[in-house]
Amino acid sequence: MLNVGLVGFGFAGKVFHAPVIRAVEGLRLSAIVQRHGPTDPKYPDVEFVRSVDELLKREIDLVVVATPNTSHHPIAKQALLAGRHVVVDKPFTTTLAEAQELVQIAKQQRRMVTVYQDRRYTGDFVTVQNVVAEGALGRVATYESHFDRFRPEQKPKAWREQPLAGSGVWFDIGPHLFDQALLLFGVPQAIGADIRIERDGGRIDDAFDVTLYYPTLRAVLRASMLRQPVGPTWIVNGTTGSFVKYGMDPQESALKEGRTPDEPEWDTDPPELYGTLITSDARRTVPTLRSSFVRYYENMRDAMLGTAELAVSPEWSLDVMRGLVLAVQSSQTRRVLPWSSPA
Repeated sequence: MLNVGLVGFGFAGKVFHAPVIRAVEGLRLSAIVQRHGPTDPKYPDVEFVRSVDELLKREIDLVVVATPNTSHHPIAKQALLAGRHVVVDKPFTTTLAEAQELVQIAKQQRRMVTVYQDRRYTGDFVTVQNVVAEGALGRVATYESHFDRFRPEQKPKAWREQPLAGSGVWFDIGPHLFDQALLLFGVPQAIGADIRIERDGGRIDDAFDVTLYYPTLRAVLRASMLRQPVGPTWIVNGTTGSFVKYGMDPQESALKEGRTPDEPEWDTDPPELYGTLITSDARRTVPTLRSSFVRYYENMRDAMLGTAELAVSPEWSLDVMRGLVLAVQSSQTRRVLPWSSPA
């Protein structure tokens, strides 16, 4: 049994980490760092402590950092130097240099550091992967993924909407969409980005359109807080067909409702949200494949035990971080930047 310590018990810790960790056989959520407030009665078997220093006095194998973005680097560094493996919620850090330092420290300490890329384990993305891999679309020419919401109101007290390093929707949603594109198509040749503020009174970016340039492909990543999510979430066009899918993966909603990954059918996509594969001579419904955020932590467990390779490697995490930073530079300079540009 591997002991896990969770640092941070806000939205990310409560919704995306604690219940998922507890659903993985072989992992024990043994301690949570919560600096203020009462302990959660849902976790009577978990010790609540007030600081990272207290946490690191316990027998902890894996530290999960689910705190505001500006604290990712110092907390992850402290845990690595204390000899723990580390999972950092996305984004990895706020700068590429910080991420590179963590990777170097992890190598020196002979420990693993990785980023929580849970949305590569959603049914909709796994279905897109499968459709592309089976070849029904031919050579993919254009790929478009959306993460749209309609939230015109501001949340002035939320750290994500304050003008801090790593805040804004690009560093929030971009890591997911960029990770998925890398899995499908690899590292792009260049990046062109429009990262902007759309909402009245906004102080930090709340929308983006980022294009990844490949030799014969364009992958476009889009998100907005002023866009009703009524259009397709995925549009993939190839030389022999297209795949279109609506709707968001149900796992986040299920977790917000208090459901847990060990419940049967907890993340089933309804048939009305199945995708459609359209070719010149046929049109067929593609049922959404099953996946689960649990698979991320199952891989982490197996990697710690030495029975599997780490799915989200440090090198991979650095590539995602480079893409995030280059996109910001592209948007600021209004230029398409080659992948080899200094970040």
